[in-house]
Amino acid sequence: MAEQTALADRTSEDGGKPDAAVVRDALGVGVAVGLSGFAFGVTSAGSGLSLLQTCALSLLVFTGASQFALVGALAAGGNPLTAAAGAFFLGVRNAFYGLRLSQLLALPRAVRPFAAQWVIDETTAVALAQPTRRSVRLGFTVTGLSLYLLWNLTTLLGAAGAEAIGDTDKWGLDAAGPAVFLALLAPMLKTTTERAVAGIAVLLGLGLLPVLPAGVPVLVAALAAPVVLYVTGRNRGRPDAGPDTGPEDGPDAGTPRTPSTTGPEAPADGPDNAPHDASGEDR
Repeated sequence: MAEQTALADRTSEDGGKPDAAVVRDALGVGVAVGLSGFAFGVTSAGSGLSLLQTCALSLLVFTGASQFALVGALAAGGNPLTAAAGAFFLGVRNAFYGLRLSQLLALPRAVRPFAAQWVIDETTAVALAQPTRRSVRLGFTVTGLSLYLLWNLTTLLGAAGAEAIGDTDKWGLDAAGPAVFLALLAPMLKTTTERAVAGIAVLLGLGLLPVLPAGVPVLVAALAAPVVLYVTGRNRGRPDAGPDTGPEDGPDAGTPRTPSTTGPEAPADGPDNAPHDASGEDR
């Protein structure tokens, strides 16, 4: 019922956002993130992928974190299957985005397969920030279109110019992908649980990097989420007070408490609570 109410509020035209403001915000996100496709193109070419393979990744996969994870693992000498598995698990989050966006966008069935290609972090963030269904659709479309076009264009430029640039380590472009990903992820970590998952995942990934093959640390780091959620669930299931938590501290610990006959908790006088004398008769 609450979900239906929230959706009704979003679809209402009252309090809507001007189309120009939605387009401006969407273009800001699309252009800012789309430029990092140049770094992906350079990194992908440096890992040994051809120009065609690099462009195909951006055209067909189109999820920056997964693309960087794949070419990064390949560049480190990892097994292609392991690298693909790590990229796949990073991309699974988009499926959960789709479950939420499908309710807000309410697109025709014929359009949904094409819109699914644009279900990524950036389009989801812009869409969820909109107050009405019209602005949700507009923000999603403008963000997805601008980002898709610019990302693929800069991927092509980066891969084509990789030979002219030379060693990407000297330019620091190999770190551009992780930096962009962290910049997008950091604002989303709003709760203690989310920060704990991110922190443990980083420790697992970095700690296992020297001892496991390339791509495997990413898979192991994914275990941070179920571990933290399990611990959090157990903590929430514990009672805050009561007999199960043990006796209270202090000199009166363990002494049963009796209702006070004075103060706010004292029973009010009335027909059923009238005082009695020793003989049991009402006074």
